[in-house]
Amino acid sequence: MRIYFIVIVSLLFFGCSNKSIYNNVQLNNRQSCQKLPPSQYDECIKQTEKSYDEYERERNEILNK
Repeated sequence: MRIYFIVIVSLLFFGCSNKSIYNNVQLNNRQSCQKLPPSQYDECIKQTEKSYDEYERERNEILNK
């Protein structure tokens, strides 16, 4: 029974895609921006607007150098 629990938890944990993780982090970052004063809000939001595809492309360019 314990081994089944470990397998299920592992599948759930590793089942998250990189894209889902990235999107959740970006959502969390946008929510954090709401706590900032208006003078910093726009800059903060701009940092969260990068799509996953853009992020992945930039990441691959850096890793392949």
